Amino acid sequence: MTDNITSVGGGNGSDASASALKGRTGADAPAETRGKTTIADGVVAKIAGMAAREVPGIYSLGAGMARAFGAVRERVPGGGGGAVTRGVKVEVGERQAAVDLDVVVEYGVSIVDVAGGVRINVISAVERMTGLEVVEVNIAVDDVRLPDEEEEPGPDEGRVR
Repeated sequence: MTDNITSVGGGNGSDASASALKGRTGADAPAETRGKTTIADGVVAKIAGMAAREVPGIYSLGAGMARAFGAVRERVPGGGGGAVTRGVKVEVGERQAAVDLDVVVEYGVSIVDVAGGVRINVISAVERMTGLEVVEVNIAVDDVRLPDEEEEPGPDEGRVR
């Protein structure tokens, strides 16, 4: 019988972008610990991206070029799958994860307060949903959205009217 082990990408396994949570084995082990759970890096990135977007004061995620390319990708059929993870980078280790976010905040909000709220929300969501310890959430504020700036066109809006 083995103890609970967490093994994540970067090891000798074939899939370097997944987290594997192993449980104890044997008839005397609790049912919830028998077997292995694998969590891909993309899953952690989606959780972090959704949690960051829930915080009031966040306008969008992603640096300027990433947002521009993302808007183009969303217009191409089948190309809009990365919108949730735009501006999110994660590193997943054996038992821990680190998250880097590029954000655009609304004008007038306290960036310090928004960044604190994002950290709390992201850490809570990732730890609750994956069981991984989040060791850091680094936030790069790339822009401030001013009230008089035009909205970015949605994926259904065309250039020609």
